[in-house]
Amino acid sequence: MLPDSQVERWLAEDLGHHDVTNDVPGETTGRLVAREKGVAAGLDAARAVFEYLDVAVTDSADAGDPVEPGETVLSVEGAARDALRGERVAVNIAGHASGIATETREAVEAARAVSEDVRVAATRKTTPGLRGIEKRAVVAGGGDTHRLDLSHMVMVKDNHVAEMGLESAVERFRERVSFATKVEVEVETVDDAPRAAAAGADVVLLDNMTPAETGRAVERLRERGADLDRAVLAEASGGITVETVPDYAATGVDVVSMGSLTHSAASLDYSFRTG
Repeated sequence: MLPDSQVERWLAEDLGHHDVTNDVPGETTGRLVAREKGVAAGLDAARAVFEYLDVAVTDSADAGDPVEPGETVLSVEGAARDALRGERVAVNIAGHASGIATETREAVEAARAVSEDVRVAATRKTTPGLRGIEKRAVVAGGGDTHRLDLSHMVMVKDNHVAEMGLESAVERFRERVSFATKVEVEVETVDDAPRAAAAGADVVLLDNMTPAETGRAVERLRERGADLDRAVLAEASGGITVETVPDYAATGVDVVSMGSLTHSAASLDYSFRTG
């Protein structure tokens, strides 16, 4: 659920103190129309914007629906002034979210063409204040949210290892974490992958490795997991794109995470038309 306080902040930013531009009399209808092919997302947020302004949403596509150029994804009815006041915020949010969903769908399809089991995940590289919108857009595109915030999973990163050492860092967090919370360890070399598993990692993140290095690390992890008699998930990350995701999916990793899904996806082009 999107709180009214969030919608109020969006509208206050756009409308300012004295909006004359949208002082239009009468009632109207409006349509949010796709101008390019993509995947719909963020329409729940667009709906919240219009409904906050007492503009009725009469029809809407569902998150994850494919859209074609010229297709209406949201229809509204209400006071012209209020429909126009909600227009830009609704278009911006829906366009941003749909762009993420579209990019995610492309990455998922590229990965699944190689491996049916691999997950394509987002990261915490999200826009402040928009994480919920962006993570839901990833799901709409068929991706995995990864951790939503720092409380969802412990990630032992290079800075932790530099301060405490790999084994000591994992031990410290293992002592403090809930039984329900996984521990992931980021490594940058093939040799450190089985080392992280032996230290107690549930997930080993293979960071900034080539596909060839990633494949060797996955083999080492599977061998160590068998020795430990427990499964250790392998995640590839670091500069992976839609073009290179098949190469990483082919290595046998369980997860391919891509920060670009949220921080670099282009907005889907929508326009709002009244009357």
